[in-house]
Amino acid sequence: MKILVTGGAGFIGSHLVERLLKLGHEVSVLDDLSTGSRKNLENISDKNALELIEGSILNRELVSKLVANNDYVFHLAAAVGVFNIVQKPLQSLHINLTGTENVLSSADKFSVPVLIASSSEIYGKNTSDSLSENSDRILGNPLTLRWSYSEAKAIDESLAFAYHVEKSLEIRIARFFNTVGPRQVGAYGMVVPRFVSSALENSPITIYGNGEQSRCFIHVEDAIDALIGIAFSKETIGRAINIGNSTEISILKLAQFIKSRLKSTSEIVFLDYQEAYGSGFEDMQRRVPDIGLITQLIGWEPNLTLENIVDDIAKALKR
Repeated sequence: MKILVTGGAGFIGSHLVERLLKLGHEVSVLDDLSTGSRKNLENISDKNALELIEGSILNRELVSKLVANNDYVFHLAAAVGVFNIVQKPLQSLHINLTGTENVLSSADKFSVPVLIASSSEIYGKNTSDSLSENSDRILGNPLTLRWSYSEAKAIDESLAFAYHVEKSLEIRIARFFNTVGPRQVGAYGMVVPRFVSSALENSPITIYGNGEQSRCFIHVEDAIDALIGIAFSKETIGRAINIGNSTEISILKLAQFIKSRLKSTSEIVFLDYQEAYGSGFEDMQRRVPDIGLITQLIGWEPNLTLENIVDDIAKALKR
């Protein structure tokens, strides 16, 4: 197939591009390189089957032209990272809303199937034991800009589903939970690469808040396995599906684990959310995915551990 990947020079996108090329597809990447990088694609051996277009999903004409020339679209391009969302809320909302509408309208025009990358952020402050695809969204004040990303991603999902219901567009929605691995950078607030980088340098590992908040981390290679499975299954059409790992760990224990795993002498220090992100910032205390649906639909389960995640990120950073 000829496949378009928006955001294909980013963290998850570049791993997806590699996998698609290994599977024999031709891949076009649309990326504005704001958070992605050409370096993420430089080790791809089969460059004859890869085309990188530097441009924005906000360019409606360009998006339409690219969608028309492909058989399938993975829409991963988005404003990412808590720092980005809080510091550039207008730009983030514009990219995440208008950009997705451009992709969906073009996909509908040319009848091209599209997979929308969404996020566990849509669940907001819901701290249930296991968040299923039907779990309620619990959000804070809309004037707390931290939640604008959650709102935008939820509207993206609603847009995609509306195109499916009203216009019979073949869509799929993948909700990523805390996906980590090589090529992810800590500059936008991503906790694992930030901790690993500090541990390798034996510099302080800084925890925002008290460290009692917990997350479940999934290796990017496991996530790509899931994404490919969702994308090409008839059972997943019109569905929103969680991609995650249900093994839970607190942020403090994560810092301690990384320090021990890498034999680091780093000191673990704490920083108030307000100092890190500004006044009025809110975080969720817990986020645990229910992955029963994806297992039921395509038989997928994660295989890689937190040890694999830390080791692989450390190897990549050392290189």
